[in-house]
Parts: sequence; structure tokens; C-alpha cells
Amino acid sequence: QVQLVEFGGGLVQAGDSLRLSCAASGRTFSSYVMGWFRQAPGKEREFVAAMRWSGSSIYYVDSVKGRFTISRDNAKNTLYLQMNSLKPEDTAVYFCAADRSLVVRTAATFYDYWGPGTQVTVSS
Repeated sequence: QVQLVEFGGGLVQAGDSLRLSCAASGRTFSSYVMGWFRQAPGKEREFVAAMRWSGSSIYYVDSVKGRFTISRDNAKNTLYLQMNSLKPEDTAVYFCAADRSLVVRTAATFYDYWGPGTQVTVSS
């Protein structure tokens, strides 16, 4: 059974950095796309970044380009999201997700497995 668990959320000030981790277990993810989404109160779940587990085909939403970096550690079966220059509008619950696809897709409906989420709060 696939399990995804996020770590690393917290309360930070604008301009600070955080690194989120997503521990993945239950199968080999080499043929999966792994993504990060976020959901702020009263808003739809939003695509943030995604990549093929191979490390290719990396995509970001425009609002985080140049500030966030998605990566993975094969040996640890862990996905990361390095978030720099955080802004109050980045405040949300962040979710890790896995899509059984070789093509990166940005719609949440395509993703088959989800973690429970981790809260990121950025104060001004």
C-alpha cells in the first residue's frame, strides 16, 4: 500500500526558508510523477510543482518559480520542496501526491495517492 507522509511545515516570517519532505513507501516510484500541491483556507487545491521520479520534466506554478525547488532522493525514497523567500501568500496546507503516469500533469484529479498534508504559515 502506498503511503506518503509530509514533514517540515511550520510558522516562519516572510523572507525565510523551509524545506518540506515527503517520505514515500509501499512501492517503487520510478514510473510515477511526484507532485506538491497546496490549499489555503477557502481556496481550491493548487498545483505547486511536480517532477518525474527519474528527475526529468520538472514543472512549477508561475508564482513559485525562482523561489521553490522540487527534488528527490532515490536512496531515501523521499521527495523534497525547498521553499525560499517565502511570502504570506504561500500560507497553506502543503500536500505531497503521486500520479501513476510518465507525463507530468498539474490537475489534482490525476493524482492517485496523497499525504495528509503539512501546514506552512508565513507571517508578514
